[in-house]
Amino acid sequence: MGKFDWFWKAMGSTSERNDKKSKGIVATAHELMPAYEGRSDAELAKEIRATVVDGQIQKKPEFLAILSVASARTLGMTPFNVQNQAVLRLLEGDVIQMATGEGKTLVGAMAATGFALTGKRVHVITVNNYLAQRDAEWMRPLVEFFGLKVGFVTESSEREDRVESYRADVVYAPVAEIGFDHLRDNQITSRGQTVQARADVALVDEADSVLVDEALVPLVLAGSKPGEQATGQITEAVSHLREGIDYTIDADRRNVFLTDDGAAKVEKSLGIDSLYSDGNIGTILVRVNLALHAKALLIRDVHYIVQDGKIDLVDASRGRVAELQRWPDGLQAAVEAKEGLDVSEGGRILDSITLQALMRRYPLVCGMTGTAVEATDQLRQFYDLRVSVIERAKPLQRFDEQDRVYVTMDEKFKAIVAEIAHLHETGQPVLVGTHDVAESEALADALMQRGIEVNVLNAKNDAEEARIVAEAGDLGRVTVSTQMAGRGTDIRLGGADEADHDAVAELGGLAVIGTARHRTARLDNQLRGRAGRQGDPGLSLFFVSLEDDIVAAGGADEKISAQPDADGRVDAKRIHDFVAHCQRVTEGQLLEIHAQTWKYNQLLADHRAIIDERRGILLDTDRAWVELSQRAPEKAAEVEAAGVDKHVREQAAREIMLFHLDDEWSEHLAHMDDVRESIHLRAIARETPLTEYHRIAVREFKELAQRAVDRAVDTFEQVLIDDRGAHLANAGWKRPSATWTYMVSDNPLAGGGNSVISGIASMFR
Repeated sequence: MGKFDWFWKAMGSTSERNDKKSKGIVATAHELMPAYEGRSDAELAKEIRATVVDGQIQKKPEFLAILSVASARTLGMTPFNVQNQAVLRLLEGDVIQMATGEGKTLVGAMAATGFALTGKRVHVITVNNYLAQRDAEWMRPLVEFFGLKVGFVTESSEREDRVESYRADVVYAPVAEIGFDHLRDNQITSRGQTVQARADVALVDEADSVLVDEALVPLVLAGSKPGEQATGQITEAVSHLREGIDYTIDADRRNVFLTDDGAAKVEKSLGIDSLYSDGNIGTILVRVNLALHAKALLIRDVHYIVQDGKIDLVDASRGRVAELQRWPDGLQAAVEAKEGLDVSEGGRILDSITLQALMRRYPLVCGMTGTAVEATDQLRQFYDLRVSVIERAKPLQRFDEQDRVYVTMDEKFKAIVAEIAHLHETGQPVLVGTHDVAESEALADALMQRGIEVNVLNAKNDAEEARIVAEAGDLGRVTVSTQMAGRGTDIRLGGADEADHDAVAELGGLAVIGTARHRTARLDNQLRGRAGRQGDPGLSLFFVSLEDDIVAAGGADEKISAQPDADGRVDAKRIHDFVAHCQRVTEGQLLEIHAQTWKYNQLLADHRAIIDERRGILLDTDRAWVELSQRAPEKAAEVEAAGVDKHVREQAAREIMLFHLDDEWSEHLAHMDDVRESIHLRAIARETPLTEYHRIAVREFKELAQRAVDRAVDTFEQVLIDDRGAHLANAGWKRPSATWTYMVSDNPLAGGGNSVISGIASMFR
């Protein structure tokens, strides 16, 4: 096995399962297919259900054979044996690795249909709205062939549509929408308000992205409440500060710090004695730091774009924007003020859950991706998931050229432009993967100055992505794109209709160029995998400079000398080894951040489970009325004596207790967020910050539970309860009139550039 020993060790017995048992079942299914091809639709639907006993597939070859025949009949797509093998592994609960262009969409639909036939409701989780709707509509005939229902949820889905879709057997939806609907369901005061229905299986597309890269991204539900905003005066004061003199930035470009000189300049500009006085430290200093963060760390056309008079956040890992994105904690207002835009209202976090905690709520999780092997350890450690590698239907013909390394970014940029021009002259299509919007536009401008027509795909025009990606394999085409992960459209040689397939193949197929290494090899491989689809020829080539982010972060404390040629290129083995080392370091940093953040989040996840259980009891029983009656018997007797209907008074008690439970949970989240931000200052004696955080969290949660009940009793005694229920709003206890959702990355190394915060998929409701 040689250099791949680590891989087989990590895989355990998975490969043996694939090679022997799974392939045997698939081969038998293939032999059985002709016998089923003459059966009627009704006969096939009846016979496949006969293979399932007590929710378990007892006759797997027959089950697969009927699924395959149904796929051919409804979609015109007969699965390859390797696709059927992938379906089997998904049904066993694995994460499967399949190369780009090998038909994951069909595999996912067949597996989802298979789960549904065993009586399980399935959420097919996508990375964006476009894929959720496209795949649901595309695969609908297969699902409905067996009398099952399919639905989809997107950012634009209305409440009634969501309710109906979530009750289908197979539901396609972006992970963000599933999470946000879950959070909103945790604010209801009666079961009739529930949007989601319980699901048994999460089948995750781009599984490594969702389960690993973005696992610790908190999904946040916020409520309307006037917040602190960065004033124009503060923004003006900060705008004149200079890096290295008035403020410094750490090596990871995650934190920025005022120097004494910088603080003095701000104090003079604002006309205050000290930023650090008791009266200013919790107000003005906070807003100064937000304004400085916005100025120094958040870069226009890298972390966000400005269009139509508003800020749109860029998801660094995919280089795309979703509508109405938002940063929390005053940062949104700080960036808006920096850009001279109208400053939006702040808000209060009502509830929050990480993608990892959301995924762990499903009884069974499985998934598909083109790059799972590199994430084997994380998938096993955090989800107890196994990885199965599915072979290609046809052998890989792509040539992966050695990286070209340059000393400076300028020299690298010139070399990239020259290489693209050289390939373009031959007519070979070129796909260039960049790391942010600014880089994609700079490269496109340089190419157009050479007379080369360029299609640009980035956050500013991602609505056109399906068309741009579909054309990227056409003769002479040059496409410059931000991160290609989750784009969801195959690049076919010769264009979308493959009219010039053979001509492009003769030229060497699609050439993929990466403008820099990513901070994880998986993202490199996602880009690389766009070439060499289904046995086509192809080329991949990455350019690196010793000034790139990955080298700066991964080799921060190391020095290396290089002897470049006249163009600035260095080709020594030790330089290539050094770049590989830098990438391994950044991957290690990501894993360490993941492990540490998981430990902090896990206790809150445990607390959340307790809150969810308590909410369920209050919603589904008369517990609220019983508890309040026991604590305030006189008020209970008064309500009963007034002739208030039993169901009305029970609902009134329910709303009172739920209001205070939710209010205290919101305060708990805010408090623990503050604790975590300052835990390095609060750790005492020999205790580690994590130990101290856990001690505080446990203590605070115990007090939360008691406060919620005590305050509910006080409200019960004071509030008017009549035939219309509890008049909470009149007593000052009012739920937010408006809520919105957003995601905010807790991962400073996410994506390819210097990403600090990546906001995704905000939706006002």
